[in-house]
Amino acid sequence: MTNTYLQTLAPNWIEPQPGEPESWRRFFSFSTDHKVIGIQYIVTAFIFFLIGGFLAMVMRGELITPEADLVDRTVYNAMFTMHGTVMLFLWTFPVLNGLANYLVPLMIGARDMAFPRLNAVAFWLVPVFGVILMVSFWVPGGPSQSGWWAYPPVSLQNPTGNLINGQSLWLVAVALSGVSSIMGAVNIVTTIVRLRAPGMTFFRMPVFCWTVMAAQIIQLFGLPALTAGAVMLLFDLTVGTSFFNPAKGGDPVLYQHFFWFYSHPAVYVIILPIFGVFSEVFPVYARKPLFGYKVVAISSFIITGLSGIVWVHHMFASGTPGWMRMIFMATTMLISVPTGIKIFAWVATVWGGKIRLTTPMLFALGGLVMFLFAGITGIMLAAVPFDIHVNNTYFVVGHFHYVIYGAVVMGVYAAIYHWFPKMTGRMYYEGLGKLHFILTLIGANLNFFPMHPAGLMGMPRRVASYDPEFAFWNVLASLGAFLLGVSTLPFLLNMISAWIQGEKAPANPWRAIGLEWLVASPPAHENFEVIPTVVAEPYGYGKNEPLIAPYPLNP
Repeated sequence: MTNTYLQTLAPNWIEPQPGEPESWRRFFSFSTDHKVIGIQYIVTAFIFFLIGGFLAMVMRGELITPEADLVDRTVYNAMFTMHGTVMLFLWTFPVLNGLANYLVPLMIGARDMAFPRLNAVAFWLVPVFGVILMVSFWVPGGPSQSGWWAYPPVSLQNPTGNLINGQSLWLVAVALSGVSSIMGAVNIVTTIVRLRAPGMTFFRMPVFCWTVMAAQIIQLFGLPALTAGAVMLLFDLTVGTSFFNPAKGGDPVLYQHFFWFYSHPAVYVIILPIFGVFSEVFPVYARKPLFGYKVVAISSFIITGLSGIVWVHHMFASGTPGWMRMIFMATTMLISVPTGIKIFAWVATVWGGKIRLTTPMLFALGGLVMFLFAGITGIMLAAVPFDIHVNNTYFVVGHFHYVIYGAVVMGVYAAIYHWFPKMTGRMYYEGLGKLHFILTLIGANLNFFPMHPAGLMGMPRRVASYDPEFAFWNVLASLGAFLLGVSTLPFLLNMISAWIQGEKAPANPWRAIGLEWLVASPPAHENFEVIPTVVAEPYGYGKNEPLIAPYPLNP
């Protein structure tokens, strides 16, 4: 070994030993350990992921025939609202917060998050507002009438006349979700800015930390708008204010601005950490440095900046003036440039590498291909004439799900498989992992691709029944949805059985790069016995150095 990547303050380097197993009860406690909180986030999010997936399968069961013959239309509408809300606020945001919580302190050489107690409070709000959200489904006057966007004046209807009804509970849950995510954003940004190890400059940070910080800055600037909009709508519904109620002089379109000012950038909040996962996984399994490290890192903040000037893209059909449409069409298309930079960098990283098609690499490659398709349809939707043509059709649904499931969920799976040995000290079963990937890839494409031609033909979304001319595409989509449901079974079997009795993992089974692989698996309570001092470029990302386990030589 000829390259010293790190120096530590310890007089000699000792190979990290497997961490001591701890009681499972810590995962049900008010722990302030960022690693425990990270796993709490991830497991809680997967529970809600299964609930949201079940709702989706019932909906696709309804749509397998043109007639509404499985569930009542009101129940279908409520399921539609709950599926969208659960998958965004109780699956994607918490699971990505979990990954960030677990990995960021390890990656930057910190012992914990900047505000450990705030970190714990932010997590424990998740099951609280999750329960409130689930209860809203069963309470009369629930969100079935308004969809998951909750546009007024439809969302202001209160047929029960009660102060507490399903819609008001739904708004309380969304507002608490915003509070929790803002807490998490403050914590993560502060941790990255203030707690980096000595020598860990910004341009020595792993790209995952860059993307997480970029995403959380969007949360800090954009999420207060959605949270405030939800609270104002709640006041209109319960105490009679008139922010958005047109019958009292309010402006319902104003709510759309509050909603989309955050909810379009929220797509980048979700996808940016997955870009970071791709940037960590591809170099390891291609045995090459990340191509264009600094450009890839900086492009994340370009996306952050541009994300704040694209929200009207979702309001092209809301009477938006023509001059405003042109401006936001240009900004929406412009954001594809920094995104394209990342795609070219990943392709250049993989090109000519010694690729190992392990489960994390398969999911990362699958997620990249599906995101590329989503990007192409996203450029199409950025064009005003095309967007108006397919507005509120299944084309938009297909595009959105290629981003959220095709890229984000595939990226989450890649991350969990990649860092599973570090989190648990056990190795997962590769055969089950590859079976999971095959089922997921086939199921996702079979589910979401048919939505595009159906949407181009004019099939509207949010309907329980439809014209028989759309039946063929809906049968394919429903079969894909059922296959996606089945695909979670080998994943759950793999994770649970491997965590209980899997083969013990070495400290660095992938010969990976980064500070997190220099500690025990699983890491000790405060991560590092001695805080390391970083003395090299970012782990070989920007240099043609061998990608080997970065253990330093004895001084």
